Amino acid sequence: MRLLLFFFFLAQGILAQQLTLVNKTSLAVDKFIGFDTYQHLYYLQNGALHKEGELGKFVFQDFQLGPVTSVDIINPLNVVVFYAEVNTVVFLDNRLNEKERIIFNDLPSLLNVSMASNAGNNRLWVFNVDTQQLELFHYRNMNATIVSQPIKGNLNSLCSNFNECTLLTTNSLLRVNNYGSLLFKMPADGFEKIVQHNDTLIALKENSLNLIDKESVLAIPFQFGEKPIKDLQLTQDFLYIYDGTTLYSYTLTQPKQ
Repeated sequence: MRLLLFFFFLAQGILAQQLTLVNKTSLAVDKFIGFDTYQHLYYLQNGALHKEGELGKFVFQDFQLGPVTSVDIINPLNVVVFYAEVNTVVFLDNRLNEKERIIFNDLPSLLNVSMASNAGNNRLWVFNVDTQQLELFHYRNMNATIVSQPIKGNLNSLCSNFNECTLLTTNSLLRVNNYGSLLFKMPADGFEKIVQHNDTLIALKENSLNLIDKESVLAIPFQFGEKPIKDLQLTQDFLYIYDGTTLYSYTLTQPKQ
């Protein structure tokens, strides 16, 4: 009887997940990055980072750095652009003017990084390729604090906020906080990409979406269509899905606790 009740409530939780389409618009860009807290749009086109909104249109490009690996817009006043080929992070202001850059190859102790994002308080979440560990890099005093044990598998996706960082490797999906505590860990289960806002985590797998609640995986009933999902962003209000030609905005109904 208890087992039947467990599956009943689990099914109710799954059925409670709903994505409701609220808007779709044509968008022809190389990569959709997302919207910041002021509803400015960021995207990559022809190797350059673009920003559009009420403030105007702005562009940042430095082709000597190679292709952009990632862009973190959690703080629109301090946009973090990472270039993996040259092991470099560039910080931009709200008009995409360069403020400063960090070349990890030039540090006294070389730091070989595959992904980097904003951790707040003059820090970056960085994944050290040589040690396979997540670190908090303090870019004012130029030192790093290790916050995870060595992680097996190649790093496929990373999402973070100022307090926590979630990593998806070929082997596992795990979340670590800025004190070095492992909050949860589970098998990767073929997930391809993850997006996060506060405690809400969504994983993409074969054009289907799954809500990750600690170590539980709740499938979201959702039929996107024939085109593969190219880019995702999760904000407080919307889940944005980009298929290469159209940007879709959905609201997500969370399960009742």
